Amino acid sequence: MKLSFDNQKYIELQSKHIKDRISQFGGKLYLEFGGKLFDDYHASRVLPGFKPDSKLQMLLQLKDKAEIVIVVNTDDIEKNKIRGDLGITYDLDVLRLIDAFKNVGLYVGSVVLTRFESVHPAVTKFERKLTEQGIKIYHHYTIAGYPSNVEKIVSDDGFGKNEYIETERELVIVTGPGPGSGKMAVCLSQLYNDNKRGIKAGYAKFETFPIWNKPLRHPVNLAYEAATADLNDVNMIDPYHLEKYGEMAVNYNRDVEIFPVLDAIFKGIYGTSPYNSPTDMGVNMVGNCIVDDDGVCDASKREMVRRYFDALCACRDDDTERNRN
Repeated sequence: MKLSFDNQKYIELQSKHIKDRISQFGGKLYLEFGGKLFDDYHASRVLPGFKPDSKLQMLLQLKDKAEIVIVVNTDDIEKNKIRGDLGITYDLDVLRLIDAFKNVGLYVGSVVLTRFESVHPAVTKFERKLTEQGIKIYHHYTIAGYPSNVEKIVSDDGFGKNEYIETERELVIVTGPGPGSGKMAVCLSQLYNDNKRGIKAGYAKFETFPIWNKPLRHPVNLAYEAATADLNDVNMIDPYHLEKYGEMAVNYNRDVEIFPVLDAIFKGIYGTSPYNSPTDMGVNMVGNCIVDDDGVCDASKREMVRRYFDALCACRDDDTERNRN
């Protein structure tokens, strides 16, 4: 198969871009890391040449600067939520991630339990397993009115009530077993509490898709919509980016919808915002490493057909937890 993506260029360019973003803030960077780190088979299908562990290999370029914070929603533990692609519960996936990170030499600093409200047997059992492995545990709580009540959020009764996560390195990679874990809120909470302690810190977001510098209706971006149909994600032109720079950039509905709130939170913490658009927050360099656009288009179209028939089979089988890898 002809390769359409330069994987080595990606590893080098992406790691350099993250280093540059760390330098931009002059201290510590909280990097919200979405998507799969170890087994991104969707990316490898739509970007021929992208290896399923490319993002992991990129992070290994930064391992001396980086530590991992894993975030999991306690509601997902209590409900025994299952990852559809792996068929395991979220708490077991956290333990799997810890082992996988350690096995490749990445430092796991802690686990954060979000939306923590009260003692629950499943959560208590999970905490005991983490303690036995020597993993630090922190609790973050539900904030009434999140994310719209900015005054409450950016206060000692909001982010200030969360347990402060002690970190050691300049790049803090915040990841989790799935969507809804609370990664962004953890990053913002740390910005608030770092600022109170006089620590310079910044925030950035890593998402492989949609590819911001490819057209809105490009097949690779449409394939992302097909892959996340169950989340109701919709690609759209970033209106804030267009207004500020006069340039088209592709983002997705959830980031565009939450940006005014994020902008207000940044201003509440720092007095000003470091970003003019949700696209500005991203550090994704995938689009700069495509070497054969026609090949990516063909692969993405095949992926959309695959997703379509997979959805038909799921409807036939009434299988809502069908493999979406």
